[in-house]
Amino acid sequence: MLVEAWLERAKRTRPDREAVNGVSYAELRSRAAAAAGALRDRGARPGDLVGLALAPGTDFVVALHAVWGLGAVAVPVDLRFGAEERAHVVRGCRVVVDAPLDGAAPAPLSAHHDLDAPAAILHTSGSTGVPKPVELTFGNWLWSALGSGVALGVDPRERWLCALPVSHVGGLSIVVRSAIYATTAIVHERFEAERVLAALDDATLVSLVPTTLARLLDAGLTAPPRLRTVLLGGAPIAPSLARRAREADVPVTETYGLTEACSQVTTGGAPLFCTRVRTLPDGEILVEGPTVGGGGSLRTGDLGRLDEHGRLHVTGRKADTIVTGGENVAPTEVEVVLAEHPRVAEAAVHGRPDPEWGEAVVATVVARDGDVGEAELREWVAARLAPYKVPKSIAFADALPRTRSGKLLRRAL
Repeated sequence: MLVEAWLERAKRTRPDREAVNGVSYAELRSRAAAAAGALRDRGARPGDLVGLALAPGTDFVVALHAVWGLGAVAVPVDLRFGAEERAHVVRGCRVVVDAPLDGAAPAPLSAHHDLDAPAAILHTSGSTGVPKPVELTFGNWLWSALGSGVALGVDPRERWLCALPVSHVGGLSIVVRSAIYATTAIVHERFEAERVLAALDDATLVSLVPTTLARLLDAGLTAPPRLRTVLLGGAPIAPSLARRAREADVPVTETYGLTEACSQVTTGGAPLFCTRVRTLPDGEILVEGPTVGGGGSLRTGDLGRLDEHGRLHVTGRKADTIVTGGENVAPTEVEVVLAEHPRVAEAAVHGRPDPEWGEAVVATVVARDGDVGEAELREWVAARLAPYKVPKSIAFADALPRTRSGKLLRRAL
């Protein structure tokens, strides 16, 4: 099925509307045509893979639309990758763009997108090893945008702030949805708390992970004047962090999503209108619908439950479950309790081989506002959870290891 190209439609209907970082849709379309000419001169043709090794910002968005205007497939590259990781990601790319595409004669841009055609190949954050490629079609992106729009509503003057990597689905989806809606994306090169605070004076949406939300609250975020909500993903929000956000008058909507499902699966716990979510007998979350790359049923590897209202509650990763003395322990449950302690900023829980228990529950904690001891924290958990869930030992660190998209990297503990 063919639909009008998103940039063409936005330029036709709202040419003067800001598209990204002060650039109008009319100007973005003109710059994309020139960039497409530069890609054509470098040998890019319809169906080719084109690597985008550009920092988040206007040049990346221009190059993205140029790739699509040529009928090619975008392969965003995380600039923080090492040489071997980058080589793995761009393998098979006809062209790799690592500088702004300027100075060429414009090329004609395709007037349509084929919803069945691949639009982008993203690579997972590599929490289990080598980054895995995920192919997403124009149809996947369109259904994701429509589902998100139904869940959140679309303000015609939306200003969606992106301080996430655009090489990951959470950041790229902001750029794509804004083009589909013909609204504005504010794209920062990286997360900087003071710069994000300033931008939140007129942003209507912002996508964050719990760590960055906590940093903004630490930096003084209070009652952003136009913000409809924070879209919070990447990990469950600890009750203490949710409470801090409420006290600061910062609205938060939790989201759950995956690269393979083109970002959002649930918003505020409710599945997107085009998405079906169910759980298998062992608690694994299964996702079906038109946002799933490759179609079919997606076994997520995540664990959760659906409540009586059909809202999804994610409880952890299947592979992270700790079996200690024959009892199953979900690390996230213990982490939430630890994070409730007033002198704990962050906590990570994992299993360690143990000759007596099979696995022992252990924790790593980042302390906040003064000293806190291991015995005190073990007593804190013991007062709230079953004895077998209490960490056998607790270590302390200055920071927790995380993937490039902000997810906890348990295998590094």
